[in-house]
Amino acid sequence: MSDLYCVFGNPIAHSKSPAIHAAFAAASGQDLIYEARLAAVDGFQQAISGFIAAGGKGANVTVPFKEEAFRLATRLSERAARAGAVNTLAFNGSDIFGDNTDGAGLVRDMTHNLGFSLAGKRILLLGAGGASRGVIAPLLAEKPVSLFIANRSADKAVALAASFADIATVNAGNFAKTKGNSFDLVINATSASLSGESLPLPPGIFAPGSLAYDMMYGKGETPFLALAREQGAGVRADGLGMLVEQAAEAFFIWRGVRPDTVPVLAELRAKLAP
Repeated sequence: MSDLYCVFGNPIAHSKSPAIHAAFAAASGQDLIYEARLAAVDGFQQAISGFIAAGGKGANVTVPFKEEAFRLATRLSERAARAGAVNTLAFNGSDIFGDNTDGAGLVRDMTHNLGFSLAGKRILLLGAGGASRGVIAPLLAEKPVSLFIANRSADKAVALAASFADIATVNAGNFAKTKGNSFDLVINATSASLSGESLPLPPGIFAPGSLAYDMMYGKGETPFLALAREQGAGVRADGLGMLVEQAAEAFFIWRGVRPDTVPVLAELRAKLAP
């Protein structure tokens, strides 16, 4: 019988994870089934219990269950503990191992797929929610010269920065506080692109040759990437590569095999082409 995996979310019908993992499995000769499963907003724990009872070996977790998955895990990776959120679960008897592959996926997409080294760079991270929290430690591990967290609420950004002070000095404030500074990498970790909203970013934040990276993806240009183009960002990228790379990291955790992401990413990109 094939090993069973899935992704839990609400909503979940739009998820590309089943196609990604099916491609990984086919290319690496792994015998598994991967499904998208809708969990009730107040029924995540029951959904997990039912999945384990059905023989489930592991699961990905997306909005809005990452923090609940963090609390449900009986054992956490260091990066999941840092993130305060879990997007990958592995089940073994009564053991529920929780990990967070978002940061690893982001860093690998930048360094491997885009050829952008993070060492010595000035990084601006937009947003102080769960998406930001999950990637800060992996970004700092690449030894940038500085990291600034900007958020509409300065207090939330400052509190988030303080929680990583044992790793490195992280500065923070509201969007206006970035005025007069330029950055080599600007990452949009807010949900603004989902609603077609523009962020109130001051001019001049994109240094020559900078990378503008939006964690969101879809057909066409996001409002953030349009702004980055207008302000002269050297390279612009959406989060499709991060999606594929974080999935590959989860696949490695479950199967001990690191799949080739290049053809999978190319196929997804072709399907999103206007």
